Amino acid sequence: MQHLLKDDPDVAALIKKEESRIENTLDLIAAENHSPRSIMEALGSIFNTKTIEGYPGKRFHAGCVYADEIEELAISRGKELFDAEHINVQPHSGTSANLAVYFSVLNVGDRILSMSLPHGGHLSHGHRASITSRCFDFIHYSVDRETELIDYEEVRTLAEQYRPKMIVAGASSYPRLIDYEKMAVIAKDVSAYLFADMAHIAGLVAAKVIPSPVPHCDFVTFTTYKTMMGGRGGVILCKQDYGKKIDSAVFPGCQGTSAVNVIAAKAVIFKLARAQHFVDIQKQTLSNAVLLATELAHKGYRLVSGGTENHQVLVDLAAKGFDGSAAEQTLESVGIIANRNVVPRDAEHPGAVSGIRLGTAAISARGMSGQEMPRIAHLIDSALVNSGNKEVLKQISLDAEALARKFPVYA
Repeated sequence: MQHLLKDDPDVAALIKKEESRIENTLDLIAAENHSPRSIMEALGSIFNTKTIEGYPGKRFHAGCVYADEIEELAISRGKELFDAEHINVQPHSGTSANLAVYFSVLNVGDRILSMSLPHGGHLSHGHRASITSRCFDFIHYSVDRETELIDYEEVRTLAEQYRPKMIVAGASSYPRLIDYEKMAVIAKDVSAYLFADMAHIAGLVAAKVIPSPVPHCDFVTFTTYKTMMGGRGGVILCKQDYGKKIDSAVFPGCQGTSAVNVIAAKAVIFKLARAQHFVDIQKQTLSNAVLLATELAHKGYRLVSGGTENHQVLVDLAAKGFDGSAAEQTLESVGIIANRNVVPRDAEHPGAVSGIRLGTAAISARGMSGQEMPRIAHLIDSALVNSGNKEVLKQISLDAEALARKFPVYA
């Protein structure tokens, strides 16, 4: 970073500090991952300087010959990877992609049925804090009180009662697989569009280690920086019949210029996702999540839904006498990075955050395997149990750093 060091040493110093933080801590945030160096190079490439509006061959700026080729490459690779009829690689984020889906076929005020946020849904699925709730009439389904699994009969009942124009299948903190086929039957029976938000699980789907929503849904969105490992950005997949409506909803509907460097990174990860190395990481991500969940359960922690079938482990800390915010702070103090998260029980207690959400994507990308999961579970438990003991926490911090340094992100 010789030029940055010269032009702005303050920013350069902060970047170096962030590099050190990442290398020396254990990242268990389910919405984060470590991208390959080639992704970083694409993101930092000369394509940063190119302005585009419109689509390949139909731009509103000149000088797009290579930008067109980059986008066409991302489109062809993405369609092949996910076996999709149509793809739009321009959205800036997952929420931008979701907004484009809503506005592609719905009118303001139309009804949408989606998962409640405390039960696993996302802000952009109609939470009152999101602009989506001001544009559309959202009805929310929940998980079963006992099993904490999606209650498909409740989904059907709500769909038949409220006749939504669209049903959203997808979650931000749901550690189980979603039965897209069941959701498709329900949507068809009430003449609703089916939209799957697979932001968290796209890498697992790309590697074909969990089922894909694409064959069952009218629309699918995802982000490229979680399990997908490809840097920031959003993507929309859809049936060919809706391709023109989606493209118009993205541009000029929801956004203007797109980031060509980000589209380039999407093209790169779509290629890398077809390699065995990527598939192996996704398999390890699943295995590590199950092992981490099992180890925590053995230590007396209550797991939401009783376990996991993806990269997430959602832990309800109430029985242990902790709350999510305090647990997050304690874990960060020893170099274990996680996030506080609502759990289904919190739906009945507004403002309560009783859980933490753990993800195994980033530690799996570093090369950690089943051998490390008992150690990580032990570190988590020891930190929470000894949250008031500075000496013990100091030793845990050293142990967490030692483990992280054994698996460098960028060797």
